[in-house]
Amino acid sequence: MGTLFNPVEARVIATLVEKQITTPNNYPLTLASLTTACNQKSNRHPVTCLTEEDVVRALFPLREMNIAWEKAPAGSRVMKYSHDISQKFDFTDPQLAVMCELMLRGPQTAGELRTRCERMHPLGDISQAAEVVQSLVDFEDSPLIVKLPREPGRRDSRYAHLLCGEPEISDAPVDIAPNAAVVAVRAENERIAELEKTVQDLQENFAELTQQFAEFKEQFE
Repeated sequence: MGTLFNPVEARVIATLVEKQITTPNNYPLTLASLTTACNQKSNRHPVTCLTEEDVVRALFPLREMNIAWEKAPAGSRVMKYSHDISQKFDFTDPQLAVMCELMLRGPQTAGELRTRCERMHPLGDISQAAEVVQSLVDFEDSPLIVKLPREPGRRDSRYAHLLCGEPEISDAPVDIAPNAAVVAVRAENERIAELEKTVQDLQENFAELTQQFAEFKEQFE
């Protein structure tokens, strides 16, 4: 298939998909929250330092494709952003989880996808995960992911998505699996980041309510 997204657009749409599934209470996202989520250090590769302007530039073509939306919820003065990727692809929930992980973290094996997709949608055992992956290789009229040549030192081949065009094959060193302590700390950091975003959203909502009350009070003075 031809190139559909550039890397920033892929990061933005995948982040919206991820947050709708994993933190529905904080979805849709404000521009600030979306930018922070795109740049978070967990569940991202590569880690980015996008600005809000970068994210806005990426949102324009996504909105033109009708897969990203901008709206101001009732009672809110802050624009928020959501996705509707189903306008472009008729994914099952497992397929959507796999595509989202590949856009957020780059090439991965079926086993890695099985583990990492758990937070969005369970893929079952390794054979079931492999079936979901293969369904995207054979997706309708055009493959959405491709199996990469097996790298030295790796037991299994990795898969990459094709939404940004053909992936570049590099001689990057093989990733070393983190130990349990590292995994625990990363999970703790992610929970803290989510709490910080929740506090930020609550502060924004409180500021809006304070302003609305002040305006209402002025009517009687």
